[in-house]
Amino acid sequence: MLGIGTLAKKVFGTPNDRKIKATRPLVDKINALEPEFETLSDEGLRQKTGELRQRAQGGESLDDLLPEAFANVREGARRALGLRAFDTQLMGGIFLHQGNIAEMKTGEGKTLVATFPAYLNALMGKGVHVVTVNDYLAKRDSEWMGKVFAMLGMRGAVIWSGMSNEEKLDAYSADVTYGTNNEFGFDYLRDNMKSELNQLYQKHHFYAIVDEVDSILIDEARTPLIISGPADDRSDLYTVIDQIIPLLSDDHFTVDEKARSVTFTEEGNEFLEEQLHARGLLEEGQTLYDPESTTIVHHVNQGLRAHKLFQRDKDYIVRNGEVVLIDEFTGRMMAGRRLSEGLHQAIEAKENVQIQPENMTLASVTFQNFFRLYDKLGGMTGTATTEAEEFAEIYKLGVVEVPTNRPIARIDEDDQVFRTAAEKFRAIIEETKAAHEKGQPVLVGTTSIEKSEMLSQMLREAGVPHNVLNARHHEHEAEIVADAGRLGSVTIATNMAGRGTDIQLGGNVEMKVMAALEQNPDADPAEVRAEEEAKHAAEKQKVLDAGGLFVIGSERHESRRIDNQLRGRSGRQGDPGRTVFFLSLEDDLMRIFGSERLDRVLKTLGLKEGEAIVHPWVNKSLERAQAKVEGRNFDMRKNILKFDDVMNDQRKVIFAQRREIMAANDLSEVAADMRHQVIDDLIDAHMPPRSYADQWDTPGLYAQCIEKLGIDVPVMEWAAEEGVDDEEIRERLIKACDEAMAKKAVDFGAENMRQIEKQVLLETIDAKWREHLVTLEHLRSVIGFRGYAQRDPLNEYKTESFQLFEGMLDTLRETVTQKLAHIRPLTEEEQRQMLAQFAAQQAQMQRQADEAEDAAEEAQLALDQGEGPLPGFDENDPTTWGNPGRNDKCPCGSGKKFKHCHGRLA
Repeated sequence: MLGIGTLAKKVFGTPNDRKIKATRPLVDKINALEPEFETLSDEGLRQKTGELRQRAQGGESLDDLLPEAFANVREGARRALGLRAFDTQLMGGIFLHQGNIAEMKTGEGKTLVATFPAYLNALMGKGVHVVTVNDYLAKRDSEWMGKVFAMLGMRGAVIWSGMSNEEKLDAYSADVTYGTNNEFGFDYLRDNMKSELNQLYQKHHFYAIVDEVDSILIDEARTPLIISGPADDRSDLYTVIDQIIPLLSDDHFTVDEKARSVTFTEEGNEFLEEQLHARGLLEEGQTLYDPESTTIVHHVNQGLRAHKLFQRDKDYIVRNGEVVLIDEFTGRMMAGRRLSEGLHQAIEAKENVQIQPENMTLASVTFQNFFRLYDKLGGMTGTATTEAEEFAEIYKLGVVEVPTNRPIARIDEDDQVFRTAAEKFRAIIEETKAAHEKGQPVLVGTTSIEKSEMLSQMLREAGVPHNVLNARHHEHEAEIVADAGRLGSVTIATNMAGRGTDIQLGGNVEMKVMAALEQNPDADPAEVRAEEEAKHAAEKQKVLDAGGLFVIGSERHESRRIDNQLRGRSGRQGDPGRTVFFLSLEDDLMRIFGSERLDRVLKTLGLKEGEAIVHPWVNKSLERAQAKVEGRNFDMRKNILKFDDVMNDQRKVIFAQRREIMAANDLSEVAADMRHQVIDDLIDAHMPPRSYADQWDTPGLYAQCIEKLGIDVPVMEWAAEEGVDDEEIRERLIKACDEAMAKKAVDFGAENMRQIEKQVLLETIDAKWREHLVTLEHLRSVIGFRGYAQRDPLNEYKTESFQLFEGMLDTLRETVTQKLAHIRPLTEEEQRQMLAQFAAQQAQMQRQADEAEDAAEEAQLALDQGEGPLPGFDENDPTTWGNPGRNDKCPCGSGKKFKHCHGRLA
């Protein structure tokens, strides 16, 4: 019997069905306009853009312009790229324009979908930002889709980290700007460290389209973007602490794998105190519970985390003497990204590489708060439904599943669960070998580099040729993924099953054509393409006959989305395909989330070695475990956001204040208000209200007037006058100060004085904000302990951070007033000395830049030359060469591609 909910869905349709249905009339309107737009000349399409732009900026709503704008883009894309958008792609574009996340399966053409809402919203003239997960995709999409925008009389551009200031300003002035989430976020922070309005990159936060929105807004939301500067070097401390950690026994600490946390036990604390006393890090009689021990306790905790929670080749790799983090969701290296609060340094000490100095935060923002700056946000991904609640709660984004252009023909089999990991891996090898022998391409997904290389070794022993795609081989990602759909190919991928590059059955035609032209540059491109397309069609048919792409998951990830991404690589555009996950009770997810009960069930069933249990109930219980983990991760991110929101309110006030200061031509009134407030505070401090004259601290006030206001006035004589009260002295001080500043403005010149006031204000705001950030970080790290006193840490943080913010504003007023009071024109001699000092600094900076460039060239040379030959490599014995792909680096360590080196001899 059907449940009430199921029955209602059958009668009324799901909410998703109703949203899809609501777009049908709009899609019909766009289709009805197609014949009219086909008759327009190329110039006619561009003129249409001009007309639509005028109407949009004249007040006509973008919703009313949507059918014509989308029809124009569809025609422009057909002429520029030879691609005519499907109706489902138009639907995706409509949902993006409405501020939703369009969930579209792999291969449905999301890159083209983004051009429709980007074009429509760019008509407003405020710039549209299209956000991608890496520089490769940003450049590729910008070049590819830039042809469509150019056809329509608009300009597309791309930003990346190595651009000059002028290039970046130009890229942001384009109608549509592509770039990575990191680069957009960092540019926002950089904007708020500038002193000229015309130097700002991001004039508006009008509309952004986020590609792989689940990766950017969910997975990366736990890590704030930080611009930092160097702090004191404490490498000796990390090294000494690192020598202590290996001496700990299991009784000294407890690890909570679910919460990814590790803490010392009582025995551990006692043992630590002994060791720290012996090494002179704790003074005699001092314990770890004393306030003076806070710094040591913090560093010891970070050392413990580095050793017990962070694994080499899973969480990070060591490359060229550096610890490089690995993104747990995509498996890519995160070059330049460092863990904060000394954790990265603790890992460097553990790995015995050079310890980089700690950094001090100059500016920071989370992705959650950065993307909430935009007036409107849209997103695209293949997997968002499982996180719909978080998108709605944090970003106010709806999730809509857009139907596929062709029905999905992929078969998703139930999971196969084995008792041990060894049995599971043997089964994967057998299944892979069987598929390879019949010509079916196989993609094997793993969760760590270590496991991908172990599987690779097992496949080598079984005589199965294959490619490995993980953080070590990420340079060849596009090539390996492009070949993953070829007849009989086997690919092992770590959490990065081809994001941004489709796995096309029979291989990627474009890459085959490029490779053929590279080998024979004199050939006619048209003939080469025709020949490669004919070969590809024949190979694709063989792959289709073999069953399409076979995806094998070697483990369940703690997030269902990552599993769905892996599954989604198979069955693109209605292709056949098959997916299955092989699991064991020794897998992390199974082990942490209650495999004992399942183990008992398997024993009761009398499961023999090598046999697997396959049942929908197992899938359901696993999904429940994953949903639990996702829920807990969501709560963690929500908690981080609650704390960051407190700082974000303050950040918005400071950044808005900076922009006002930059936009103003005359800040003399602001400086005067600050000066008068400082005088009020000085009077209140030294002449308290309702106090008698003999209780006043006039010598203290006189000293403060000289130090903070830069004026020498007879305060003590004034106070001795008959009938003078605190109000009278306040007015005399204000008058004396204003006259001194007016004289200073004459000495400098009015225009120069206005410029000095602006620079002093901006520099002081930046310096005070940096100090405030450090204070807030320290407050944040200890506020959790308030929970032990039955006080809510978040409320305590809100109260104290507000008090700190008020204190910062008070010191800001004082510092600005003091700096302006003591500033004076330079003598000719001082000017000469200053110019000489400036020239010396410039020369030193140039030397440092040259040295850095030389070091970068040497590092690149070392990288190009490879990392030495493969262990056991024998030039005369091809069996010792491993199994490199033609485009991989040669195992001899020359740094050349295999096909240009020893592969040419093979």
